[in-house]
Amino acid sequence: MGPAKLWPAEQGCVREAADTLLFCTASDAAAQVALAAVAVLTDDLIDAERWTPERAQRLLDDVWGCGPWATPALSIAA
Repeated sequence: MGPAKLWPAEQGCVREAADTLLFCTASDAAAQVALAAVAVLTDDLIDAERWTPERAQRLLDDVWGCGPWATPALSIAA
């Protein structure tokens, strides 16, 4: 995502979540907090009609993919 799609604070939220998930364990509470922050962000983007639900789900899936879960096919389906 470039600056045309996400504001700097929004980009920071996504980057922080991805970093957190890359360096945590599956049982780490920080993973849940990171995913929740991105879920709130994507809800806000949809509510503001800046993003479609499909695009938001792709972002959630991409961030989920940074996590330590053994099955990469899992998704945090909305």
